[in-house]
Amino acid sequence: MFSVSHVHHVAIICSDYERSKHFYSGILGFKILKETYREARLSYKLDLAINQDQQIELFSFPTPPARPSRPEAQGLRHLAFAVSDLHACIQHLEQNNIATEEIRLDELTGKRFTFFADPDGLPLELYEA
Repeated sequence: MFSVSHVHHVAIICSDYERSKHFYSGILGFKILKETYREARLSYKLDLAINQDQQIELFSFPTPPARPSRPEAQGLRHLAFAVSDLHACIQHLEQNNIATEEIRLDELTGKRFTFFADPDGLPLELYEA
């Protein structure tokens, strides 16, 4: 039987490694687990812990092709992070010059959420759990 316990990681390819490294570790506060430079690929791989179970793998490549990243584009819609205090998170992002959309209300769950973007425009969501 096929059985999944949780999502282990989400892989993101960035256009500016240092800028994205600062965004995910310095601003969002994800803990750096391991940083590897792969000489043969001229590429970095950064393992970041979101919590004990989930991670982000941040990759850099010399010239990655652009990809549409609007929330309604075909493919991955967005990456959502569960937070306990939506206003505190929005305030932290604003203090770091990161704009967020207006707070919305999930009509199915009654929960509040907002969207913002990473340095490459990847749509990210804060969902008040």
